[in-house]
Amino acid sequence: MLSSSSGSITPIANARMYSATPAVRAEWRRLSQWVLARAGLDWPVVDYDAPAPLSALWEREDLGLVTMCGLPFSQRAVRPTLIAAPVPSPPRYGGRPIYFTDIVVRAASPHRCLEDSFGGVVGYTLADSMSGGVALAAHLAPFRQRHGARLYRAAVGGLVNARGVIEALAEGRIDVGPLDSYYHDLLRHDEPALAAQVRVVASTGAMPIPPFVATAVLGAEELERLRDALRAVATADELQATRRCLLLEGFAFPDPADYQILASIADRPLPSFEEL
Repeated sequence: MLSSSSGSITPIANARMYSATPAVRAEWRRLSQWVLARAGLDWPVVDYDAPAPLSALWEREDLGLVTMCGLPFSQRAVRPTLIAAPVPSPPRYGGRPIYFTDIVVRAASPHRCLEDSFGGVVGYTLADSMSGGVALAAHLAPFRQRHGARLYRAAVGGLVNARGVIEALAEGRIDVGPLDSYYHDLLRHDEPALAAQVRVVASTGAMPIPPFVATAVLGAEELERLRDALRAVATADELQATRRCLLLEGFAFPDPADYQILASIADRPLPSFEEL
């Protein structure tokens, strides 16, 4: 095992953002451990489960290989180091490190398109979440402008994640809500009964997918080993089952500037959910 870190702290790994099910969570742990071992990095893979706030995790200075929403990444004055970004394997991603926000209703809902949901109750995870809040508000803003009045009679926030959105829809507390498309696809693959409770009526345009980042200080050689290990994930025979479970083609290494579009969207004068 090679040196674990060039700094005075030991970095951590965590893939909470896309740990959609217990089985998926276990495979992210397996993949992270495999990557760290191949890179010669003696870092722990830590648990950080919901409802613990992701914002608190992202404020830590010991992140070494941790998924982070692209919006806070793009807004940081001092950005974390972008390690890599997952490339989902389903066809709609086209082999690129992108994702969408799926806008969903109850499976039994009479709504057939997004406009049918107007007049009902809209839900969101957190107002500062890209997939669970900002992307939906940005998608609805042109409708709100053309309509000239509120689209929904009420809004329900604080749903935390995609599971919270699905539960709120199933319970009838909301009529429409947003799902991170990769998280949604992972649910459809591993927990189809849960995912079948909702139906997609619209999706936003593609956005750069939440990346794995580091806030800990990594040496250049350390970073190179880590990225080399992540490149090897795509073809490692021993990770075939892991890639299938995670719907993962491999990893890409985008320019951090690619994420500036997310900050630009959030900087627009978007209506709040209470105004939509």
